[in-house]
Amino acid sequence: MKNILSIQSAVSFGHVGNSAAVFPLQRIGHEVWPVYTVNFSNHTGYGSWKGPMIPAEDVREVIAGIGDRGALKDVDVVLSGYLGGDDIADVVVDAVAQVKELNPDAVYSCDPVMGNAKSGCHVSDNIPPLLREKVVPVADIICPNQFELGYLTGIDCFDLDSTLKGIEAAKEMGPSTVLVTSVERPDQPDGVLEMIASDDTGTWIVETPRLPFKRNGSGDVACALFTGHYVESVNAADSLAKTASSVYDLLEATYEADSPELLLVESQDSFAHPQMQFEVREL
Repeated sequence: MKNILSIQSAVSFGHVGNSAAVFPLQRIGHEVWPVYTVNFSNHTGYGSWKGPMIPAEDVREVIAGIGDRGALKDVDVVLSGYLGGDDIADVVVDAVAQVKELNPDAVYSCDPVMGNAKSGCHVSDNIPPLLREKVVPVADIICPNQFELGYLTGIDCFDLDSTLKGIEAAKEMGPSTVLVTSVERPDQPDGVLEMIASDDTGTWIVETPRLPFKRNGSGDVACALFTGHYVESVNAADSLAKTASSVYDLLEATYEADSPELLLVESQDSFAHPQMQFEVREL
């Protein structure tokens, strides 16, 4: 079991950000301390929402309060996702520095949320430069989708070779471990989607059936699960296999029920006991 400080958005209705990450991490056996960057009624994909974006200083105060309990030294993993305001970047980087000063073995995993290939970049113009220049360089693990990998590295990641070049470029920025979700390429078989995981020991790819729909929050779940598995095993291939299995089963259940939101609770057994039904190949 690891103690995970998760700095992400939260919604009351549905599952994105911490509202997508906390429960799966708990079901695979981790203690999670969520810190919210926004507290919205629902994700912004609906076009309207209620609730506040949390000011950076308030986020900093919550983390400081955890520190007042003497608990930051017990943090094994810092996880961050959607930043909200661009001033949150400094809060995240400072939190990582504090935790690593107290626990040099702690790991920082960053989901560099910016957008996707279909909708483009949907964060403030200030966020991508902050991620590239300030946040990603201090991360140990990053979990971009293929579009975000290209945005981070400046490499057009459109096929396997260019995506692998993007992964190596990302590693040169600082992280040692990279998970790339939603990988697409021209020579890909019909009806499949891929994920790639890479660390200092090698690079692996897994192929799953492509379901004809998309639901917000699936990337948040994937990053949380991969991080949670990887910090326990330090095995990229095994972590990739477990993550692909769990996320596919979650999405399949959501698709079959025609649910507008991820069926996170109903799919909890797929987190705790992944079927491992997809082959992972080394590249």
